[in-house]
Amino acid sequence: MKELNPTASLDRQIIALKEQQREQKLALNQQVKIVYESVKPSNLINTAVNEIVKTPNLRNNMLNNLVGLSTGYLSKKLMVAGSTNPLKKILGTVAQFLITNVVSKHSDGIVEKLGHMMKDLPKR
Repeated sequence: MKELNPTASLDRQIIALKEQQREQKLALNQQVKIVYESVKPSNLINTAVNEIVKTPNLRNNMLNNLVGLSTGYLSKKLMVAGSTNPLKKILGTVAQFLITNVVSKHSDGIVEKLGHMMKDLPKR
């Protein structure tokens, strides 16, 4: 059956569109609240801490990096030893970088070997 009154049809469409607009506005407001809550500094920090805590082997990786960095730093200090020679300082920095990388990548094996050496030390 055809509609005889086009104004009534337009009024129904306007009402339907206004209802759709109201629903979309509510959904948008809810999304804005969710985003606002998620970007609060306290929530960002909590999220970061939770991700760090959930990361497997984090403690082991941090220990490996710490051993590598400290070994590299000590090796540079031993090589340079207060020298004012710029070439020696550059070589010390390069050695520090290389030793840090090697030790941090292989620190598990190094720590294991040092542990065996420490156990054998009292026997000698």
